[in-house]
Amino acid sequence: MIQLPLSMRLTLALLIALAPLGTMARSTRDDAQSVMRPSLVELEVARKLFDYQTPWTRTSGNLRKSALVVSADQVLTTADGLSNLTLMRAQRDGRGKYYEASVVWVDYHANLALVKVEDSSFWKGLKPVELLTKVSPSDEFQVHRWKGGNMESRKAEFSQVVVRQSKLSLYDFAQFELTTEMTAAGWGEPVMVGNKLAGLLTSQARNTATLMPAPFIRHVLDAHKKGSFAGMGFFDFTWQPTENPAIHRRYEFPGEPRGVLVIDGAKLNGQTNVIQRGDIIVQVDGFDIDTQGNYLDPMFGRLLLENLSTRQHFAGDQVPIKIWRHGKWAEVRFRLPKVDYGIRQVPEHQFDQEPEYLILGGLVFQPLTGPYLRRWQDYYNEATAPFRLNYYKNDAPTKDRSGLVVLSNVLPDPYNLGYQDQHSPLVVSQINGRTVSNLKDLAEALRQPKDGYHVIQYMKSDNIKRMVVDAEGAAAATKRVLERYGIENDRFLAGTAGK
Repeated sequence: MIQLPLSMRLTLALLIALAPLGTMARSTRDDAQSVMRPSLVELEVARKLFDYQTPWTRTSGNLRKSALVVSADQVLTTADGLSNLTLMRAQRDGRGKYYEASVVWVDYHANLALVKVEDSSFWKGLKPVELLTKVSPSDEFQVHRWKGGNMESRKAEFSQVVVRQSKLSLYDFAQFELTTEMTAAGWGEPVMVGNKLAGLLTSQARNTATLMPAPFIRHVLDAHKKGSFAGMGFFDFTWQPTENPAIHRRYEFPGEPRGVLVIDGAKLNGQTNVIQRGDIIVQVDGFDIDTQGNYLDPMFGRLLLENLSTRQHFAGDQVPIKIWRHGKWAEVRFRLPKVDYGIRQVPEHQFDQEPEYLILGGLVFQPLTGPYLRRWQDYYNEATAPFRLNYYKNDAPTKDRSGLVVLSNVLPDPYNLGYQDQHSPLVVSQINGRTVSNLKDLAEALRQPKDGYHVIQYMKSDNIKRMVVDAEGAAAATKRVLERYGIENDRFLAGTAGK
């Protein structure tokens, strides 16, 4: 009998002991994949893409994303990537035949969409997945997607619950951060707990992925199904923590310190007197608020109070808020305003809309928008767009100015001689004495030159304050520029292309 060395015997024993564990892990993964196979769908999306540096340019792009069967004839996915859609196809089992698909409902603020396939053969053997009513940090999460014709399944570990903005909107709600070895995720991949949906992945940075929880998704889908979905609401007031006891002494607050101090009151929905500057908010929707602005959520633990605007609420709902104001207690009913990209002078997103522009003798004008700012920094390889442009991002529209227009580029031509080196964007203030908020204002102002000239005034900056160009030669110069640079139309204004 051969006697093995002690170290070899120990190694062999360890391998034998671990073998069942490996078999068990494979078995668990195989079981999960067999559950997901009749419910997981892959979508191929073709869409129009735009270059905001040359807004007349139109290209196309493709992406693939995950979707999950949630009813007998619909699949659920995120809204991200569905803007300016030209063609969508669905594929089951990770390979084989493609079926033409279409969006039946989409809400970019909620970042959710429902997709249907008309061909009945697509649905044979597919099974809807149930959404969890409660998601716990202690759950065992598993991420699934089709990749290269095979199902990829990865474990995901809970990291933290955060209250932050929706990926495509301005309101805040509770989301999970998960750690996973899956890469390039964030395109609607389902995260499962057993055979039920815990949520959809909306983004990923390195090995940290963001999960939109199933209770939030269920809340939105149930309202949509009932026809009562009024859009997402939010708190439009601004507050600061009150951890410094001097704040409570200043406002003669009775008892132990608690609540947060309002530093900018509510303005939307005509609610200027509901939440005011100087109010101390101590309770929202029945939940006590601490000095850091947190409340104790029954599902997720300590969360920022912003989550209470979306927790079982939509736009238009009235939320009871208890406040300390002018030395007295009061309870107000705050009506949630509907989140909209137009609530800021610089809209953060634009969906299903081509970029607008107007060319005047080589001077290129565009609305100042979030997509333009992001493209500007990408184009010039800068960390951010110019400070003066970013400065306007938090401004609300005013009665006199609902938006902003920039001179985004100058296409050199004798007409604009002297201005041809102006490459930094300039924000337009007035043209021919008329305030400009959008390109329609600009086009109207150009119909009223001053003494044969167009006088363009810009907001305060380090560059040119004013441009003066010939009004009579504008049409000929614009035609010349279009021909030289191969541009089809001198403008695209929403609904008035080429006019």
